[in-house]
Amino acid sequence: MNTVLGRRARILAATTATAGLVLVAGCSSDGDGGSAAKTAAGGVELVKAGQLTTCTHLPYPPFQSEIDGKVQGFDVALVDLVAEDLGVKQQILDTPFENFKTGAFLNSGECDLAAAGMTITEERKKNVDFSDPYFEATQAVLVDKNSGITSFDGLKGKKVGAQAQTTGEDYAKSQGLDPVSFESSDAVLNGLRTGQVEAVVIDYPVVQGWLKDKANAAAFQVAEQVNTGEQYGITVKKGNSELLAAVNKALADAKADGTYKKLYEQWIGPYEESAASPSPTAS
Repeated sequence: MNTVLGRRARILAATTATAGLVLVAGCSSDGDGGSAAKTAAGGVELVKAGQLTTCTHLPYPPFQSEIDGKVQGFDVALVDLVAEDLGVKQQILDTPFENFKTGAFLNSGECDLAAAGMTITEERKKNVDFSDPYFEATQAVLVDKNSGITSFDGLKGKKVGAQAQTTGEDYAKSQGLDPVSFESSDAVLNGLRTGQVEAVVIDYPVVQGWLKDKANAAAFQVAEQVNTGEQYGITVKKGNSELLAAVNKALADAKADGTYKKLYEQWIGPYEESAASPSPTAS
């Protein structure tokens, strides 16, 4: 979504299966910056009573995007499980992606947690606390079928696109490329579609969803998947151990009872055991 960066955040309600999803107009502040915490079930303090407020960045399918006016996706469904355990509903706040690296919206009391297909890195751990990993991600080199590019090595000397502030962009730069930065995954893919760039480096699950469209699959292909050892995590404000424990419990329960597998197949594709990242990270 090109209009998100540099503008005020938007609030979008994403509730559990017991209710529908609606778009809510207005800004995120309730006058005091959301700093007054209210206690929810299980002793977990939330920035607003009766809801679990999630920061994300739209669009980033299949993890979170607006579909038929509703915010849906793999991340949304997983956080709904956390909200359900706490006896509240999830509400989504759409924010610029750079906030996830700094933890700004968590520290200011705008959000309880952040879920945005975010890779766990040591640098980001300095600003936020990560949940156990819930997804293993590879980077994809996506190209036009007529480009002649068959691998990552073939990107040298080419005009390459990547989403700003992401590990895909970081990886491309680390390999000596100078990628064109786009504000969102949709903008990156549109840049390839319209010929602004000759190839893009982007998370493979995003490409999987994009290539489900027959027109896209007819014209574009994955030249190579690059295993960069990335794992996604959900973040909370540093020191918020109660909410972090609730998130980890919901993820563990979902993997144990088959819910994770069901949601993975619904939003991502064929399930592989490694994709669940069963080994937790130290927190």
